[in-house]
Amino acid sequence: MTFLPDTGINRRNFTLGLMLAMTAACNTDAQSRLPARDTFWRTWRDLYLNPEGRVVDTGNNGISHSEGQSYGLLFAYKAGDAEAFDKIAKWTQSRLSRPDMALHAWRYDPSASNPVADQNNATDGDLVIAWALGMAGQRWNRSDYTARAAQIRAAVRSHCVIERHGMSLLLPGIMGFVNGQEVTLNPSYFAWPALDAFAKIDGQQVWGTVIRDSEAITRLARFGSAHLPSDWVVIGAPGQVAPARDKPPRFGYDAIRVPLYAALGGRAALASDIAAYWRSHLSAGKPIPAWVDVVTGEEANYALSAGGAAVVGRLLGSAQPSQLTNDYYAASLQMLARYQ
Repeated sequence: MTFLPDTGINRRNFTLGLMLAMTAACNTDAQSRLPARDTFWRTWRDLYLNPEGRVVDTGNNGISHSEGQSYGLLFAYKAGDAEAFDKIAKWTQSRLSRPDMALHAWRYDPSASNPVADQNNATDGDLVIAWALGMAGQRWNRSDYTARAAQIRAAVRSHCVIERHGMSLLLPGIMGFVNGQEVTLNPSYFAWPALDAFAKIDGQQVWGTVIRDSEAITRLARFGSAHLPSDWVVIGAPGQVAPARDKPPRFGYDAIRVPLYAALGGRAALASDIAAYWRSHLSAGKPIPAWVDVVTGEEANYALSAGGAAVVGRLLGSAQPSQLTNDYYAASLQMLARYQ
């Protein structure tokens, strides 16, 4: 998820309530024109997309963020829902775009007097927004989408990549992640399908080192006896990656996207240790915990959400949950895990 320091977000709402069943049963005429195979999209859209094009994080007091907007764009593109895509794109640019560069403020709080008081960006959101806009521009012959995608790609490359310790480091945001020689990174922000698409458009000379060094960091970010990545890591010297000291050293709600993007981006080998850990639990008949402390080995006393289970299914090639849950983040992971 986009960086949310200590917000106390509850990601454990696993129950599919009556609202979900009723919503799925009451499709509008516009919904019915979509293929039946896109019932997941219709349900996700009904639960989390408001009429203006704002994706609502229902598990976090109704805020929105660039992550959610990026997911909405990607899911609408995949479903061929051009109308919803355009609404999401317009809301994202009008409400979240920064005035000084083609990046987006990471958080929108409708209850605040200044809904976008924090102008910092979240690079994962910007990557996926640019990726979705680029694909949609080509599919629907929208030069405005194509142009905006190019602007975002250039801004990410110019403002969110630094050269440090002999590597091109993809920062989680433009502010707050560099402290002297130490750089804090989030391996789950390495959205491989987006980066690969950028390299095809802009060339390896632009994105090749970013991709190569992000892969190297992912390989180095394997901690503890199970060799699992933590949500946040710090690199303080060449080849030295450790769990970030100011955050819980967990393979948890952020890092669950490391194997997800690895699977989506044709890099399952980057998640081989995660796959082995998950298989060991399944073969022993034990539930997979929602998080693991990569230093002590402590495991959560509750299981992965439906979203986490979908990621397991995507990486291991096993069954995924057949219904969409009614928790924003878990449901979004389910949608991402189904992306082809």
